[in-house]
Amino acid sequence: MTEKNKNSSGRGQRDLTVRVKSARGRTVSQVKWLQRQLNDPYVRRAKAEGYRGRAAFKILELDDKYRFLVPGARVVDLGCAPGGWCQVAVTRVNALGEKKGKAIGSVLGVDLQAVEPIAGAEIHQLDFMSDDADVLVKEWLGGTAHVVMSDMAASSSGHQQTDHLRIVALCEAAAYLAFDVLEPEGTFVAKVLAGGAETELQKLLKQRFKKVYNVKPPSSRSDSSEKFVVALGYRGLAPE
Repeated sequence: MTEKNKNSSGRGQRDLTVRVKSARGRTVSQVKWLQRQLNDPYVRRAKAEGYRGRAAFKILELDDKYRFLVPGARVVDLGCAPGGWCQVAVTRVNALGEKKGKAIGSVLGVDLQAVEPIAGAEIHQLDFMSDDADVLVKEWLGGTAHVVMSDMAASSSGHQQTDHLRIVALCEAAAYLAFDVLEPEGTFVAKVLAGGAETELQKLLKQRFKKVYNVKPPSSRSDSSEKFVVALGYRGLAPE
C-alpha cells in the first residue's frame, strides 16, 4: 500500500488517503472493502485505543445514550468474537475494580469459536442456542444478568432479503435467551438489519420491556442497513 502525503499550508498534515497498491488475486468487492477499511477513521481509532475492532464504538455510543453498562452490572455478550464489546463492558461495569469506590461488575462472553482472553472478562465457547445455554450462562455469571447484548450477524449469503431474515432470526434467538437470564429491569441490546421482517421482533420486545428503541449509532456505516434495538426495563416472563 502507498500513502499520499500532502501538507496543508500552515495547518499541519492533512488526513492521509491510503490506497491498495495491488489488486492482484482480489475481487473488485475485496479491493473496495480493503480500501474502505484502510481509510475508516473508526478502524484507525480502534487500533490506537486498543480495541479489537471498530464495532467497539457502536456499543460505546449506545451506552453513552442509554447508560446500561453501569458499575456493578453483570453483562452477557453473545457472539462476542473478536471481543471489542467485552472490552468496553469490562471498563464501564468496573469488572477490574479500577474505579475506586464503585461497585464491581462482571462480563461473560460466549461464542461458537474460541476467543483470545480479555482481562476482566470470562469467555466461554458455547452455542447459545443449545438447550442448556441459559442454565450455563447463569451458572457462569453467578446469577441473573443486568444486560444481554449481541452484535452477531449471520454469514452473508449475498442476497439482501435472505441475510435480513437470518439476522432477525438470530436476534430473536438471542432475545429468548435474554428472557431466561435477565433480571427485572434488565436491558437487551442487539443488532438487526432494516428490511421489514423485524416487525414481529419489535412486537415481542415491546411486550417484555418497558421501552424499545431503534438506533443507528454514528459509527455504523452510512451505507449499511444495520441498526440496533435497545430494550430497557425488562418486565419478566409473562405468566403461562
